[in-house]
Amino acid sequence: MTVLAEARAAETVRAPRTRPSRGRVRELVVQWLFLAPAIIYVIAFFGYPVVKNLVMSFQEYTTKTFFTGEAPWVGFANYVEVVTSNIFPITVANTALFTIGSIIGQFVIGLLFALFFSRKFPLSNVLRSLLLLPWLLPVIASTSVWKWILDQDSGVLNQFLGIFGIAPVPWLTSPDVALLAVVIVNIWLGIPFNVALLYSGLQNIPEELYEAAALDGATGWKAFWHITWPSLRPVVTVVLVLGVIYTLKVLDIILGLTGGGPANATQTLATDSYFRSFREFSFGTGAAVSNILILFSLVFAAIYLRANRKQVDE
Repeated sequence: MTVLAEARAAETVRAPRTRPSRGRVRELVVQWLFLAPAIIYVIAFFGYPVVKNLVMSFQEYTTKTFFTGEAPWVGFANYVEVVTSNIFPITVANTALFTIGSIIGQFVIGLLFALFFSRKFPLSNVLRSLLLLPWLLPVIASTSVWKWILDQDSGVLNQFLGIFGIAPVPWLTSPDVALLAVVIVNIWLGIPFNVALLYSGLQNIPEELYEAAALDGATGWKAFWHITWPSLRPVVTVVLVLGVIYTLKVLDIILGLTGGGPANATQTLATDSYFRSFREFSFGTGAAVSNILILFSLVFAAIYLRANRKQVDE
């Protein structure tokens, strides 16, 4: 029998394609019904705002649009206006400095606290719970307290520095130190997040590893570098990337402390988008700035996914 004849014979005896049973169809329908609320929620409250914001960035969207319903299409004109504005380099630089300074401070202090609380001692659980208070307080309340603390004339911090003969520092009114003051407050607010995740990661490291390393003389810094840090690396990646994404969009802290001033010293991409949209009512350019900010966040999210995938493969 030839090859062609064998192929035709095989086709004749091939089993017919079976249809899914009625029970299987019912199971699939039930599964999709359970997923439907989550899908609708994501589309309504995440998908639609993102798409609407993207469309607005290509339109001349102003307060007039709310009455006429007309938003002329302007293409990339909003992006050109944003990128070529005098304030754009300042906001990008401030955003980078604010993000890098906050992430480094939050992570280093958070890691030190996590290592400290990983050692069992009396009242460790109580103190660790108290450390979460900055995370639980409303941000507007925290910034109000910090604005009082950092006040040049009657602030507690300047009064404390005055004990050592240091002149009052204009923390929130000087372009030279205003950004530093905002970074310090954001570090204070972000420490609990870092401590919570890093402490959880430390608890998952088996004690047997430290005991075996101690037999070989690896204690202290050697144990941290060869055991703690490699075991904690996946958690560190999550903490850093999520911290960057969160810090990029910080708005309320800056508005509560300095309002973007003085002289745009604390103006970031997030505050610039807010001012364009809700002070100048130029929603098109405000959406363009926010989309640039989203692009930066997506870059860090992609870095996180790639690093996480590499760690899983290893």
